[in-house]
Amino acid sequence: MTSPIQVPVTGGETSGAISNGQKALVEFYRAFNHRDLIAMEQNWLCTDEVVMNNPLGGVRRGWPAIRDTYARIFHGPATVYVEFYDYTLHETPELLYAVGRERGFFHLEDTRIELAIRTSRIFREHAGRWRQVHHHGSIEDPALLDRYQRAVMGRSG
Repeated sequence: MTSPIQVPVTGGETSGAISNGQKALVEFYRAFNHRDLIAMEQNWLCTDEVVMNNPLGGVRRGWPAIRDTYARIFHGPATVYVEFYDYTLHETPELLYAVGRERGFFHLEDTRIELAIRTSRIFREHAGRWRQVHHHGSIEDPALLDRYQRAVMGRSG
């Protein structure tokens, strides 16, 4: 059994001491935490086959729907930061998947919510590099999920 990697992936890592699989993760978190939609598009395989499941957007199928989700986050008034930790990385010649946890925060005006998300990401080799084809994230604490959804969607308690 592979021991989980505890050193977080934040997107701030340099490429010197990381594997190709970790590089794909670094590129994702760099794009997300820097609100870089162009870099995010380069991380995903931009086809109708890609899928993202998350606590706010539900199931998004195809790159245009996933892109719209990221555009709303990146161009919205809230700041969201996440880093990936406590994860394992599994690689075959055609497929890479990472399973672990995200921690971070959501901040909007006077509301700050510490995030704890179970996360998996699947990448497929395409044109010599790993491209994301699936993401699943879930918040296991029902109270945290409710608070996060209320804050993001502007609903009061």
